Amino acid sequence: MSATAAAIAHPGASPEKHPRGLYVLFFTEMWERFSFYTVGAMYVLYVQDAAQGFGWTRVQATSVFSFYLMFVYASPLIGGFLADLGLGYRRSVMIGGFFFMAGHGLLAFRNIPVMYAALACLVIGNGFFKPNVSTMVGNLYPEGSHLKDRAYNIFYMGINVGAFLAPLVAEFMKGRFGFHPAFAMGALGMVISVSVLWYFRRDVAGADKSPDKLRKLTAAERRPIDDVSDFRRVGALLVMFVVVIVFWMVFHQNQVTLTYWANDNTDWNLTGIISNAINPAWVLVLTIPLIAFWGFLDRRGKEPSTPTKMAIGMVLTGLAFYVMYFAGKAGGDVGKVSPWWLIGAYGVLTLGELMLSPMGLSLVSKVAPIRLRGVMMGGWFVATAIGNKLTAIGVFWDEWLHSTFFAVLGTCAIVMSLVLLVLLKPLKKAMPGI
Repeated sequence: MSATAAAIAHPGASPEKHPRGLYVLFFTEMWERFSFYTVGAMYVLYVQDAAQGFGWTRVQATSVFSFYLMFVYASPLIGGFLADLGLGYRRSVMIGGFFFMAGHGLLAFRNIPVMYAALACLVIGNGFFKPNVSTMVGNLYPEGSHLKDRAYNIFYMGINVGAFLAPLVAEFMKGRFGFHPAFAMGALGMVISVSVLWYFRRDVAGADKSPDKLRKLTAAERRPIDDVSDFRRVGALLVMFVVVIVFWMVFHQNQVTLTYWANDNTDWNLTGIISNAINPAWVLVLTIPLIAFWGFLDRRGKEPSTPTKMAIGMVLTGLAFYVMYFAGKAGGDVGKVSPWWLIGAYGVLTLGELMLSPMGLSLVSKVAPIRLRGVMMGGWFVATAIGNKLTAIGVFWDEWLHSTFFAVLGTCAIVMSLVLLVLLKPLKKAMPGI
């Protein structure tokens, strides 16, 4: 893109500096994820609670939660499509925010039909919010900008600040006032999220261009990937989507079986709710050093391609669950072990996540044809949805040895990392310069 076109498309942007809009979207997403993970931290324990919840079995809780995760991450396909069709990215995010508020508010009431209505609102809200706020991040930057990967790492920190605060607040509120007031805190988070986006809307105006305007502005200078057909670009992304299905199946055990492990098999005086803060805490610790490391390699022309980073991330994900395999063995599968097993495993898992999840968002932003950017970002979340439905493998938690369960998950991740490594060469041909 020429300097003139870049300035028009991304006012205030510098080739070497992140725009202010990135930080607006950082805080918008941070408070949305605070609300979202308030539910994730408590839901499976809440519905099993006979006094405040519904006295469900662990299998019932795991099954319903897996369906919720599937639908909540599938809905962005529709939300991204509607934004591309003309609804607009920022308007879609605002609509999603209001549905989120309604959903979290409804969870403050103990009633099964109301609970399902609340989950439906959260599904719709995520559909409008999630793909379009992620698309806006990429739209802040000129096409081909080498800052995109790092921008998504910074944006991902916002996700995890919210995800870190959510279980801490949930643990305090649940212990002091009960589950329902704790769920209501999610609605407060969404009020802040929507308010930030509305108040600083001018800073993200350049990220809300229609696909037609973006195509005209970026036509001034062609990149290698512009010579690749839309068919091949979409095909390469679909391959990546298949690979990350397994990642999400494994990773999102953090809200299911790893919560059970933290609750029943970890030697501390806390509930499993608080364990949901470990992963985002590691994200906050590791993100800045990782961004600095990528910058160090970039200055020397040695930064790995985005697909290569994702392959490494899958390897680390598998290794994290092998750490938990040994934790299960150390506790005889039913006993309690030091929390350092869980904390250490989360450290490895988080490093893998940082090489895969924000990199995937960046990949979609860089590879997807402009006219399909919103819907392909939605496709990324559909892959997430399928992986989240497969978290239902957690129904075997009480049937298998815990060490066996962790070994199965670790092996699935390692196998998919090998598949991705084999496909790297053809993928790079379909994504030149990425």
